[in-house]
Amino acid sequence: MAQSIYNETHFPTPLSQIWRNFRNNHIAWISLWIVMVFTVIAILAPILAPYSPYYQNPDQMLVPPSWNANGDADYLLGTDDLGRDFLSRLLHGTQLTFGSAIIVSLCAMLTGSTLGAMAGMSRGFKSSLFNHLLDSILSIPSLLLAIVIVAILGQGLENAVWAVFLALVPHFIHHTRNAIRQELRKEYIIAARLDGANDWQILTRSVLPNILDVVVIQFAFALSTAMLDIAALGFLGLGADPSTPEWGALLHEGIDLLYRASWLVTLPGVFMFMCLLSVNIIGHSLRRAIKFRTQ
Repeated sequence: MAQSIYNETHFPTPLSQIWRNFRNNHIAWISLWIVMVFTVIAILAPILAPYSPYYQNPDQMLVPPSWNANGDADYLLGTDDLGRDFLSRLLHGTQLTFGSAIIVSLCAMLTGSTLGAMAGMSRGFKSSLFNHLLDSILSIPSLLLAIVIVAILGQGLENAVWAVFLALVPHFIHHTRNAIRQELRKEYIIAARLDGANDWQILTRSVLPNILDVVVIQFAFALSTAMLDIAALGFLGLGADPSTPEWGALLHEGIDLLYRASWLVTLPGVFMFMCLLSVNIIGHSLRRAIKFRTQ
């Protein structure tokens, strides 16, 4: 085998440096696997669920989980007050809550990043008016804004998803705009302008590759916000229909049976807590990994 006579030094790319720093954080690595498990459940919920989430068995109402002395092995996580298998409802709820949150966060990221790029590259009165309007919208909490939008559109999971989408878009616009403004002040942008690059070339070839980390981190936090808002709207009776197995709707249904069948509230809460905690840990770990690389 031929040997190289040149001494080459390998320098890792910025993305590989971020990935290496992220992978060395064991808690973040575990959280990533948990999120991947929830993603697989959201995709394969109809296959993994042993029963239909709407199938009612009047002879098996309020059966405790299988580890209880009065439990039934056929119903691993017990049943609700209508005899519906709770494991099947939780799995389908992952698809409705977590799956919807992923889709709405991706759509908000694409829309908000595009509008943010337009706002960051614009100047003059148009930019000032847009920025003041955006700041006034951001002063309203996302959940409150989603409640207002649902009150206008009407109840339902689809309207709740639209409301969360409209509440998340301004956040992506804000962070993308600020990141672009910071990049435009740097010396390499001035050098690119002196070389004759136009605004489109500066945006696509110089600015966007350097703010990708900001967009990714904002997506991680938007995903947790979307999950929390969709579940909160379902719990308040403004989102998913109470008969659907969405996590917030499951909590809303089980709260009246808290002392008689505590698993109807505990299990959706544990699922939601694990998913939210894992997503937030990933977001904070990505931020630390990126900050460590830039130091």
